[in-house]
Amino acid sequence: MSRALVQVSLFAFVAVGCLLTLLAARRLRADPSPDGGYGVITEREFTVGEAKAAIVHWTTTTNHREIGLLYIAFGTVAAVWGGIDAMMLRTHLLTPAADIWTEQTYNELFTMHGLTMLIFFVAPVFFGLGNYFLPLLLGADDMAFPRLNAVGFWLLPPALLLSRLGIIAEVTGKSLALVVPESWLSFLFALREPAIGWTMYAPLSSTSPDPQINFLLLGLHLSGIATTIAAINFITTVVYERDEAIGWANLDIFSWTMLVTSAIALFAFPLLGTALLMLLLDRNFGTTFFATEGGGPILWQHLFWFWGHPEVYIIFLPATGLMSLILPKFVGRKLFGFKFIVYSTIAIGVLSFGVWAHHMFTTGIDPRIRASFMATSIAIAVPSAIKVFNWITTMWNGNVKLAAPTILCVGSIGLFIVGGVTGIFLAVIPVDIIYHGTYYVVGHFHLIVMGIIPLMMFAASYYWYPLLTGRLYDRRLALFQSSLLVAGSALTFMTLMALGFLELPRRYATYPADFQWLQVVATVGSYIIGLSVLLWFYNMIWSYFHGERVETADPWDLKSTNQFTPEWQWFERKLERERGIPPSEPEEVRRSYVPAQEGKPPSLYGRIEPVARTVANDAGTGAVGGLVGTLLMSAVLAVAVVIGVFDLESFAGLAVLVGLPASVTLGYGVFLAGGMLTWPLLFLALGEYLPGELSFVTGLWFSTVIASGFAIAFHTDQIGLELVGYLVFVLLAHWIYGLGLAGTVEYLGGRHRTPSEGRR
Repeated sequence: MSRALVQVSLFAFVAVGCLLTLLAARRLRADPSPDGGYGVITEREFTVGEAKAAIVHWTTTTNHREIGLLYIAFGTVAAVWGGIDAMMLRTHLLTPAADIWTEQTYNELFTMHGLTMLIFFVAPVFFGLGNYFLPLLLGADDMAFPRLNAVGFWLLPPALLLSRLGIIAEVTGKSLALVVPESWLSFLFALREPAIGWTMYAPLSSTSPDPQINFLLLGLHLSGIATTIAAINFITTVVYERDEAIGWANLDIFSWTMLVTSAIALFAFPLLGTALLMLLLDRNFGTTFFATEGGGPILWQHLFWFWGHPEVYIIFLPATGLMSLILPKFVGRKLFGFKFIVYSTIAIGVLSFGVWAHHMFTTGIDPRIRASFMATSIAIAVPSAIKVFNWITTMWNGNVKLAAPTILCVGSIGLFIVGGVTGIFLAVIPVDIIYHGTYYVVGHFHLIVMGIIPLMMFAASYYWYPLLTGRLYDRRLALFQSSLLVAGSALTFMTLMALGFLELPRRYATYPADFQWLQVVATVGSYIIGLSVLLWFYNMIWSYFHGERVETADPWDLKSTNQFTPEWQWFERKLERERGIPPSEPEEVRRSYVPAQEGKPPSLYGRIEPVARTVANDAGTGAVGGLVGTLLMSAVLAVAVVIGVFDLESFAGLAVLVGLPASVTLGYGVFLAGGMLTWPLLFLALGEYLPGELSFVTGLWFSTVIASGFAIAFHTDQIGLELVGYLVFVLLAHWIYGLGLAGTVEYLGGRHRTPSEGRR
C-alpha cells in the first residue's frame, strides 16, 4: 500500500469535506428578512477579478487581525497534515508485525509527525491568536512592526513545503509518471520523507544519504527565522504599544504569557538555527561538528535539547495563558492569585533553560551534572503546580456554566495533572533510566502537548467565535465534541502510559503480540480524537453561515461579573458602528470574586443525588428497551438461520472474544447483555445528535449505523447470494431492534428534546 497515496487521499478527504460543507452552507444560507421571515439568498457569482483582488489583498495585508487569521489557517492545515501522520502511525500499530506499513514508512511518519506538529502547528496557531487579540487587549492600533509581521508569516508556508518536500516530490513524480517516462523523473524519486526521528540525532542525521534531509534542515531554519521575527514583534508590541491606562500591574494574563513565550523563543530559536546550519555543513561540506572524530554526536543532543526543552514551554505557556483568561469567564469568578500566576510564568521561562539535560540521563554524562539537572527538573514543577492550584481555586464555589470551553478547561486541568506528575517521576534519574526508552515518555509528553495545548486552542475558538464571526456556534454539538476530545485524549495517552509502565520500548515499528490489545485501545482513542476534530470543523464552518446571529456584544454574560475585557469592548463598538446594536447592560452586576450561590450551598449528596437518579432512570429505561429490541432482533436472526444466511456458531466466537468458553449459549448471553446495556446507553447519549426526535426516526438512524459493526463482526465467509441475504437480514434485524428500543423508551417516558432546545 502506497503511504503517499493514502496520506494525500486522507488530506484530500478532509479538505474536500470542509469545502463541500462550506458550499452547502453557503447555498442553504438564509438570513432574516425585514418582515421577520426568512428569505433564501441567491448566491452571487464570484468573478475572476474579485478572486484576483482577494488574493492580492490577503497576500499583501499588514492588518494584525487578518495576519492572525492567516497564521491560524496555516497552523490548522499543518495540524491536519501532522494529524494524518499520527492516524497512520496508530493504524500501523494495530498489529504487532509491520504488515500495514513498512518499518521505513513507520520511521518516516514518526519523524514528520513530531516536527510538523511542534514546529508548524502549535506555535503558528498561538501566534495567530496573539496577532489577532493582543493589540485588542492592549488597546493598540496594530502590532509594532506590521510589515515585519507579514514577512514573519509568509516565511512559514515555504518552510513547511521545504520540510515536507519528500512526499510532495513522491506524489508529483507518481502523477507525472502516468504521462512521461520515469527515467525523466529520477530527481523527484530521489527525495523521500526523512526517517531519522524527529530529534534528528547524529550520526544518523549527518550520514543518511537522503537529500530531502537537507531541505528539511533548510525548512526548519526558515521557520526559526519566522518565529524569531514574530517574537521580536510581540515583545515590542507589549512593551511599547499598550495603552497608557495599561501598566505592568493590570496587563492581562494572556499578554503576560505571550511576552514570556516570545522572550524564550528569542533565546532558543537562534541556537536551533545555528545547530541546523552546523548539521548542514557536516552533511555537505565535510565539517566534523557532530562526527565522532570532531565535536561528537552528544554535542548535537546538547544543542538540540537546549532548544527542545524551552520549546516545550514555548508551546505550553500560551495554553496556560488561555486557560487563565477563559476559565474565569465561565465560572463567574476572577482569576485567583493573578500575581502568582504571572510570577510562575516568569519562573518557568527562566528555569526552562536549565533542564535540557534531563533528556540525556541515559547518555552517560557526569553524575554530578545529572544531579543538578534532576534538581532543576523537579523545581520547574513548582510554578506549574501553582498554576493548577490557582485554576482549581478559581473554580471553587463559583457559578460554573456548562459550556464547551468549560469542559475543555476542566479536562485540560485533569490531563495536565496526570502528565505533569509523571514528568516529576521522569525527572528522577533512576526512574528515567528505566522508563526513558518506553511508551511511558510518549504518554507523559502527549498528555501535556495534547492534553492541554490543542484543548485550549479549541476552547479559544469557541470562546471568541462570536467575536470572530458575529454568530454563535451549535452549542450542543460543541458540548459533544469537547467531551469526545477529552475522552479520546485520556483513553489514548493514558493507555500509552500503561504500555510504558509495562516497559514496552518506544520508536519501534513492531512489538510483542502480548501488547496488542493495549495498542488497539490506544488506536481507538486516537480515532475518537480524529472524529472530534472533524466535528469541530463541521461546527465552525456550518455555524459561520447558519449560526444564530449575535445580537449583543456580551454573549457570555461577562458584564455581570465585571469581566468584560477589552477585546469584547472593541467588539461592542464594532457592533454599534456596523449594525447599530447599542451596548447592553446586565440585569444584575456582582463582584467576580463573590461566590455566585446565595446562602448555604447544597451538600455533596444534594448535588449527586439528582444526577444519580436521572442516570439510573435512563439506564433502566434503556435496559428494558434494549431487551425488547434484542428479542425482536433475535426473531429475525432466527429466520436468517433457518434459510441459511446466518451462522449461529458465530455467537461462540463472541464468547471467546470476551474470554468465555466457545459456547453459543454464552455468546448469545453476551449478545443479549450488549443489546440491553451498551447500545441503549449509546442511543440515549447520542440520540439527541441524530436526525429526528428521540423516537422511531432516531432509532432507525442509530440502528442503521451500528448494523455495519454487526455485519463485520458476525460475518462467516458468506459469498454471492448468501452474502446479499446476510446483509439484508442484518439490516432488517437492526431496524427491528431500533424500532423496539426507541418505541419502548418512548413508551416508558424516556428523555425528549424540549421545543426550546433547537440547534443553535
